[in-house]
Order: sequence, then C-alpha cells, then structure tokens
Amino acid sequence: METEDDITVEEGPEELGLPFGAGATLRAAREERRLSLEHVAAETRIPIRHLETIEAGDFSALPSRTYAIGFARSYARAVELDETNIAELVREEMGSSGPRYSSLLSEMEPGDPAKLPSAGLAWFGGIAALVLALGLITFAGTYFGAGAGPASLLASAEASETGAQPADAMAVSDEAAKAALPSEDGQVVFTALEDGVWVRFYEDGGERLFEAQMASGDTFELPLGEDEPRINTGRPDAFSITIDGRAVPKLSEEPVTMGDTPISAAALLARPRT
Repeated sequence: METEDDITVEEGPEELGLPFGAGATLRAAREERRLSLEHVAAETRIPIRHLETIEAGDFSALPSRTYAIGFARSYARAVELDETNIAELVREEMGSSGPRYSSLLSEMEPGDPAKLPSAGLAWFGGIAALVLALGLITFAGTYFGAGAGPASLLASAEASETGAQPADAMAVSDEAAKAALPSEDGQVVFTALEDGVWVRFYEDGGERLFEAQMASGDTFELPLGEDEPRINTGRPDAFSITIDGRAVPKLSEEPVTMGDTPISAAALLARPRT
C-alpha cells in the first residue's frame, strides 16, 4: 500500500482520488526534487517555520489569508509547480468565498510576514503630523516675535486696510517654516515597522551598503556623504523615515516593489507630497 510520501507530484491528487492538499503537494514536490527546507527558504525568503506550517496544511496559523496564498505561490515557483493551481487549493482549504485577491500580491517581496497597515491609521497619522507642524509654526512665530518692541500703529493700520502682513511678521513666519524642515544634508534613518521585512541599501552603481530581513524596530542609518544611496524592497510601506530626527513621509503607503529608488536626504525632501 502506497503511503503519502510515496505519491509523486506527477500523479496528482485528482488522479489518485485522495485529499492530498496544497501543503502535502508542495512537500512531495520538494522531496521529489531532493530539496531541503533550508534551500526553499533561501530561494523564497520565507522563514522555515512558515514553510513547515504550509507543508502541514495549517494555513490559518500564517499571518493572514493573503500571505498564506502568497507564500504558497512562492513555494510553488521554487519547486516548479503551477502556482495558480496551488493558490486555488489553498483558497479551497481556507474556505474562500469572497472575491479573488488582486495582483498586488505578486508585487510584494516574497517572505514578508507582515500585515498591511489600515488606511484609517495612515490618514490619522497624516492629520496628526499636519496639526503638529502647524502648532510648531505658530509657537515659533509667537516665541521669536516676543520682545521685539511695540509695532508701529501706522503700519498695523495700513496692513489692516490692505490685508497685507507686516514685513517683520512675514520674515518670522518664513524662518519658522524653514526651521521646521530637515536639512538636505541630514542624517537619514530607516526603521522597520514590522518583522521579516527584506531590504537592500546600495550606492549608485550597485555597491551594497546593507541587505537583510529586518525585524520590527531595527534601524539603518545611511552613511553621510554616500554617492546617491538607493533602496530595493517590496515593502516600502513597512519603513518609517527620519532626517535628523524629523519624520518625513514614507516612500509608499502600500506594498509595492521599489528598485533603484534614490533615498538621500535631498531626494527624500524633493519627493512630491501626497
């Protein structure tokens, strides 16, 4: 009597009439090709513990439904199986009844075990940052304007009639606004917001500065004076960025593959605000 381990991938679960399952199919394909879990993990950047979970068919133990299907697709490619068929098996085993997932998953870096941030949280963070910036500008204008002596009543009256601001007040506001912006030569720091986020930092020309799967809270400081540093990652949304300690917008609010993207302080400050 054949055991599950004796069943080859070419026979397939349908021909055998067995509830083979996506995990067992992937494991059989790996063993037939004499590949170790370590080899598949290196090929797909999926942690071994997640590969073991997939082979056991325990997809509910993975970070989310989306990543269960994405991990299974990556595994299928590594062992030369049809990733679409494997994805369908996973959906069936997880009882999927909703609409199919979008092609965004294919753009994500394989092996990222993090969850997507909610849109509400992103909006809240943006509004909070705007309120904080306005508060800093107002405080700076009040603080630096104090002690300068009484303003001319004539100038104030003229300003009221014309709707213009006194030159001193405009100068203080401009200086406060400039002071709130980071320097174009400042220290850039990337901080991982989730576990298992793969990233590569390198110079223009390809010389690598740093490459790893970063855990939540890990940081990387770009060396000052580097010639056009760049980034390659599938999870730009999973990194917060500061310049001289001041927060700047993320490279993206969604998981999307980025390659050869400039990340110097000047390049980050020149990015359009969204």
